[in-house]
Formats: sequence, structure tokens, C-alpha cells
Amino acid sequence: MIENADGSFRLTLNGAENTRTLAGRFIADTFGSAVQHVAFETRDIFATAEALAAGGFEGLVISRNYFDDAEARFGLEPAFADRLRALNILYDRDDHGEFFQLYSPNIGEGSFFEIVERRGGYQGYGAPNAPFRIAAQTRHLRPKAVPRR
Repeated sequence: MIENADGSFRLTLNGAENTRTLAGRFIADTFGSAVQHVAFETRDIFATAEALAAGGFEGLVISRNYFDDAEARFGLEPAFADRLRALNILYDRDDHGEFFQLYSPNIGEGSFFEIVERRGGYQGYGAPNAPFRIAAQTRHLRPKAVPRR
């Protein structure tokens, strides 16, 4: 990871050897070098999500189970959890602060955008949310079922 002193610029280099994962397929398909995702910071994730939605942006759809779990795990107020759920905003918290993430669906089969907000001294990257993002991306990439006659 590369980071400047105030944390306003962070560059993380990840890879995966297993081509059965989204990251592994992306690396194999781009012959090992490409940008898979770019994250942008916002100071108000809810206002940003609402403004994007008003402009036609459809975020990555996160499963309801994720939000039910986050509400129970963090003891979130139901109204706050409902707001996260309505806008598909992922949440994490540690002893230092809170972290919010909003993702675009995949562009093609690999690239995507992320919008984040850090409150307080949260320094992580929302790692507990990664399995839920990956599951949502996998669902998004699956071919739609052909209706039976």
C-alpha cells in the first residue's frame, strides 16, 4: 500500500492467483496489469448517493442479508439501517470511526467505481464488506435466466 501523510491519497495493489475469483479473472484477462477499481472520497455519502440516483446512477445491489447482519452486528438504529439499505451503502466501524462504501456495478467484466466516506479516525478499507461486494458483483455478472415457455 502507498499512502501520503494525511491519507488523502491511497494506492493499494492487490492480486489473486486463483482465476476462479473476480480479481483473479480480471488479472488473467488483462494479462496482469490494469486498474480494476478506483475509489473516490465524499464528505457526505448519503447526499452523494442521492444525487447520483437522481442523475440515473444505479448502484451495485447489495443483498438484504448484509444490511440485516450489519444492523444486528453494530446495533444500528433501524431507520439508519433502512437508509443504508435503500441506497446500497455498505457500513463498517472500528474503535476510531465509521466507514461507508457505495459501489457501481461492474463496467464490462472487471472494472468498477467505489465512493467512500470516512468518519472519525477509521483507517481501514472496509475489508469485512468485501465478501458481500464480491457476491453482489458475481450476481450482477451472471447471465439473466431465460424464461421458460
